[in-house]
Amino acid sequence: MPFKSLLCVLGVDQSDRDLDLALELAREADAHLSVLIVALAPPPPGGEYAAVASDVWMQERDNDRAALDARMAAVSERLAGFDVSSDVDSAYPEKSQADDVVGRRARYADLIVIGPELATRPNLKTATVNAGLFESGRPVLLVPEGKRATLKPATVLVAWDSGVEAARAVREALDLMAGATDVRVTMVDPAGDAPEPGADLAAYLARHGASVAVDRLPSCGHTVAEVLTQHAGDLSADLVVMGGYGHSRLRERVFGGVTRSMVEAPAVPVLMAR
Repeated sequence: MPFKSLLCVLGVDQSDRDLDLALELAREADAHLSVLIVALAPPPPGGEYAAVASDVWMQERDNDRAALDARMAAVSERLAGFDVSSDVDSAYPEKSQADDVVGRRARYADLIVIGPELATRPNLKTATVNAGLFESGRPVLLVPEGKRATLKPATVLVAWDSGVEAARAVREALDLMAGATDVRVTMVDPAGDAPEPGADLAAYLARHGASVAVDRLPSCGHTVAEVLTQHAGDLSADLVVMGGYGHSRLRERVFGGVTRSMVEAPAVPVLMAR
């Protein structure tokens, strides 16, 4: 499926770096860009000093809302100078509700873009990743510092383990891989009864027009994330496509080891879906 609607999440005090990145992606894909500016609201005061603290809390909320309005105006003005279809909105949830709020907005986008500056804000980054993987069913694109993001990658590494999550990520990225010059289905310590692990996926991708090879790699004492990262560097990959593994229990987000490593420190842009 082509990505025709992108969602860029920004913190209220961020610079325009992540916005510019999302603008370039939207222009490249001829897509609509939605920008959601988010500030996390302080929880209401409690305990014996609640009455004393309430005035301070109300003033803080008023200041936050004024900052949100000012940032919305600035982003709207900047977007008006580009030939990209766009809209801007804001949200002011408490931390415990941020996943839901961002997730509801993400359901009307094809892809959530997480830029390198948002990645330096752990609470908002976590909420945005959770919004994609758990609350909206939408893929997320994590772009690390110093790496160019593109929706027309030349070389794509597919982290494949035959799981449902990986299959979902592949389906989301089919159009990107069909236009790539080199797609590498990469398996680390593949197991199972298939005589040629990964061959079925390679055939599936080839039917969609992708130029595919299968790489079966030993871990040799390294973690799967380390092997994938090294291989992506060896290939000069523009994009890693992988499933996001984890589950939700009473609003606690629990990720598998490979997912956690790739979310926390991606070496190249990563498209992740669940």
